[in-house]
Amino acid sequence: MTRESLFTIAILAAALAVALTDSPARAQESAKTVADGVYTDAQAARGSAVYDVACIGCHRADLGGNTGPALKDQRFAREFAGKDLKTFFGKVAAMPRNAPASLGDNVYLDLVAYLLKENGFPAGSQELTAAALDGVRVLPGRPKPPPPVGDFSYVEVVGCLTPGPAKTWLLTRASAPVALASPPPASAASPAALGSGTLHLVDAMAYAPDDHNGHKVYVRGYLIKLPDEQRMTISAFEMVSPTCID
Repeated sequence: MTRESLFTIAILAAALAVALTDSPARAQESAKTVADGVYTDAQAARGSAVYDVACIGCHRADLGGNTGPALKDQRFAREFAGKDLKTFFGKVAAMPRNAPASLGDNVYLDLVAYLLKENGFPAGSQELTAAALDGVRVLPGRPKPPPPVGDFSYVEVVGCLTPGPAKTWLLTRASAPVALASPPPASAASPAALGSGTLHLVDAMAYAPDDHNGHKVYVRGYLIKLPDEQRMTISAFEMVSPTCID
């Protein structure tokens, strides 16, 4: 064999090695995800009907009083994000606990479609099939939107602690109140930017406000909307910065 032939073979071998190495990465890049519309609305509707009959007995309202599937939002993302849809299907098909895999593959596919819809993923034009499960990657579900802000909402705010009339205290340059689903555990102060609102703080004297005059502070509590002003009770009070500058 000539030197030129050996050189040609070496080049072809190197090119083949690069192609083999690169092909899994390209396949992964081109793989479908649950955001690509891998089920239909009709399929999800069938899954919803099955869920209400076969699943709701074990998956009742959660501690916050919310009804709906258990494999949703944070739990869904924690358990299945980054995996293929077949793994998720396997979890669903292991139910109900007293009779796993008893509903049939087509019914479990309908349930998977319903759970994808509940997690915010769009429907498409073709129904999900067992053959397609391996080629679909699971993504985290939609972020849960904050509750609407209303009178007596539990909120968090950042603003400038400022003395008010008659020994009262205000939160000036306050950020827009953000509603929290329920009183959360104590945590680090929010770095939220200042805004243009003004809130009258209720019972601020319990938090030694003189020591934080002019500071940027974080406050959690209940919002009270009155015709001429907004007030806020205090359940958490933390200094963000010794100066009120963004």
